[in-house]
Amino acid sequence: MTTSEQFTVRRSARARRVRVRIESDGSLLVTLPQAAKASEADDAIAQLGDWIAQRRANLQLARSAVARPPGTLPYLGELLTVSEQAGRTRAHRSGDELLVPADQRRDAAIERWYRRNAKSEVSVRLAPALAALGVKAGPISIRDQRTRWGSCSSSGALSFNWRLLLGPPELLDYVVWHEACHLVVLDHSPRFWSLLERHRPNYREPRDWLRRNGAALQL
Repeated sequence: MTTSEQFTVRRSARARRVRVRIESDGSLLVTLPQAAKASEADDAIAQLGDWIAQRRANLQLARSAVARPPGTLPYLGELLTVSEQAGRTRAHRSGDELLVPADQRRDAAIERWYRRNAKSEVSVRLAPALAALGVKAGPISIRDQRTRWGSCSSSGALSFNWRLLLGPPELLDYVVWHEACHLVVLDHSPRFWSLLERHRPNYREPRDWLRRNGAALQL
C-alpha cells in the first residue's frame, strides 16, 4: 500500500509498534520500531487517511479559535503588542507591550519570558488550592510537554506546561486545580473527578476547550 502523503520517519529503540503523530503545523511524524520495514510507514499513513483528515480539520478549527492579529501575542486572555528593540537580550513586559530582542534571540527570549511568568502565575493559583485541599506540594517545574498540560508524581512533584499562558485564564486555573487534586487522589477515578467538581464545578468547560483547541496554543 502506498500514499502520496509527505511525512517524516523516526526510528526508536523503545517503540513497539508504528505510531503516527500530527504535529501542530499539520505535518506527519511516523515513529517506527528499529526492526520495522520502511514500507510500514506508508501503510500506516494510508490506513489512517480518514483519521488524519479529521485531525487536521480539528486543528484548523483550533487555530481559528486562538487566532490573533499579526504582531501580537496572547497572555491569559490579553493581547500584547510585540515591539522589537535593538540591543535587547531579554523579553520584558511594559503595559500592553512585550519588548523583545530584534535579532535571532527573539523567539528564545519570548519563550523564556513565558516560562518565567508561568512559574509565578501557577504559584499564585496553587497556594489557595493547596490550602483548600489541606495538602502540600513538592517541587514545581515548568515544562513544554507535547501531550500534557500538567502532571503530579507520586512524590507530590508538580509540573505545568507554560503554553497554558497562551490561552484564557480559565485553562490555567483548571489545570492547577486538576493537579492539586491529584495530591489527594492520584488517579482519575470517580473519587478524583468528584473532588475536582466540588472545588471547580465548571471544570468541564476548560477541560473540553483544551481537548478541542490545545494543539493550537503555539507561539
